[in-house]
Amino acid sequence: MGQTILIVEDDKDLRENICSILQNEGFQTTEAQNGTQALDKLLPSVSLVILDIMMPGISGIETCQQIRSFSYVPILFLTARSSESNKAQGLYAGGDDYLTKPFSYIELVARVRALLRRNECYHYQKSDSTPTETREQLQRHDIILTVNPPQVTVRGILTELTDTEFQLLYLFLKYPTKIFSIQNLYESIWQEPFFTSCANTVMVHIRRLRLKIEKNPQKPTLIQTVWGKGYRFG
Repeated sequence: MGQTILIVEDDKDLRENICSILQNEGFQTTEAQNGTQALDKLLPSVSLVILDIMMPGISGIETCQQIRSFSYVPILFLTARSSESNKAQGLYAGGDDYLTKPFSYIELVARVRALLRRNECYHYQKSDSTPTETREQLQRHDIILTVNPPQVTVRGILTELTDTEFQLLYLFLKYPTKIFSIQNLYESIWQEPFFTSCANTVMVHIRRLRLKIEKNPQKPTLIQTVWGKGYRFG
């Protein structure tokens, strides 16, 4: 049986179309027409949420924030808005990626599969994982990252990260002296070709990660910006 995806969209035709596309690709689907229904239908069996950012009642942003209070299930935002600031708002709320309407069949399926793939990596359930890899632990300064179970402690405090944040931190700790360009990070974690429009997605996730691990996120000393080149772990 395929993984279950929750589609939250107030447009009935679009919602049913998305369900049909995903079912044709072998996924199980469940539907909600607003944020309240989504919160009721978000069971542990749901592997990913596709969430419209603009809905009557509880907005997609607020729904995402409520979901993040109890779950780190991957969230893919749907938005009719094209400005970078509105896309960033969804990512700041806890979303993992976004699709701008209208979108193609191919792009929808590709982004769904990429998010599911990243989530599987986060939980280290891939069949080719070795015992050595699953016991891996990385430490630098006062941050400890353990691969299995995936967890992070910052200054002795267990810190919850999303799968994307976890994978970013893993790369930085694994290669602390390496300067990662935004393109390096995107292609390594999102596992998709990089386009200029993808840069903001990476930067927003970096900011969110800094909020969780830096003593002063406004003056970061751990995840350092190397101007004109990218980021490295200090």
